[in-house]
Amino acid sequence: MRGIPDDPATQAADEALARGIHDAGTRLVLAAAGGGSGALARLLQTPGASRSVLEAVVPYSEPALIDWLGGRPDQFCSEPTGRAMAMAAYLRAVRWAGGDPAGPPLAGAACTASLASDRPKRGPHRIHVGCQTADATASWSVELVKGRRTRAEEEQVAARLFLNAIARACGLTQRLEPGLKEDEAVAERFVTAPPDWRELLAGRVAMARHGAASGAASPRPRLVFPGAFHPLHHGHRRMAELARQKLGAPVEFEISVINVDKPPLDFIEMANRLGQFAPEETVWLTRAATFEEKSAQFPGATFIVGADTLRRVADARYHGRDPAAWRAAMERIAARGCRFLVFGRRQEDRFLRLRDLDLQPPLKELCQEVPYDEFHEDISSTEIRRRNR
Repeated sequence: MRGIPDDPATQAADEALARGIHDAGTRLVLAAAGGGSGALARLLQTPGASRSVLEAVVPYSEPALIDWLGGRPDQFCSEPTGRAMAMAAYLRAVRWAGGDPAGPPLAGAACTASLASDRPKRGPHRIHVGCQTADATASWSVELVKGRRTRAEEEQVAARLFLNAIARACGLTQRLEPGLKEDEAVAERFVTAPPDWRELLAGRVAMARHGAASGAASPRPRLVFPGAFHPLHHGHRRMAELARQKLGAPVEFEISVINVDKPPLDFIEMANRLGQFAPEETVWLTRAATFEEKSAQFPGATFIVGADTLRRVADARYHGRDPAAWRAAMERIAARGCRFLVFGRRQEDRFLRLRDLDLQPPLKELCQEVPYDEFHEDISSTEIRRRNR
């Protein structure tokens, strides 16, 4: 059966929406992987694309998508990956627009899909569309009934869902009928960011405090637990409690929205991570991707880290593979009075401890280990995400 009639009226609706997008004044970077490229074609075939489209790309292969994202995603076709693609697109829009805050509105939109192929697929046929602007993150996901449509018809559905997302990013109310049936419901997620999140993503502030006494002036934290907390689990809770007992200070958590290997966290992801913490807990959102940057934000703090994290701190690759630059960064951490409280971590078939790391001065002198008999949890966020998938 046909998913969407390819008739003149339908084509006219597509073109009308494309013209509205071109006339809206929003500048766009767009990306499609596995499906949705028809939306790019429609926009570029409709006169006026130079007014709206800054860039349109199709990172179709796994290496191309990894390069677009800046790191390997947990899954190549998923709702989080669609959002991450949109964030990468938004950052490129900011770059191509020159970062002028008085300039036209900017948006990144993306589609990742797993559609009918020339070989049988074991998994479901699904479409994930993401959209990122300066003040909001949105996503739309749908699973198509297998065998209901040809590849071309599934692509039409993906393209129109993608065009609808782009239209929303441009502030338009017009929408296309994607041709879905009653048993193919679209799951939508949308988060409008509070002002401090917008300022953080834009780089106009370096950090934002959430939780206990959020927004109020606070003393400099003595004990900071940085992490992705994706998800927060029992091992993290145990580490925080042991650190509090050992150092006699309350633990404050830190999540960097900037990552050296991936696009920044979007507003949906920020809400997800913060939602795991109790209202009375303090969580800092920062732009500090490295511990040298964290030490500037939290001078005098002791950082709670796993041995696997400390091994990355000790890796000169994160400092341009320059040992002198690495040493200078470690000296700045030391000069700011920061230290590391190190917990062992399970790494594949072994338990990695501080003594297993070949640390060099001055980092070595900044570390204190929690003994194995006090902490040897095997749980990890990566393993939890793998099991959930």
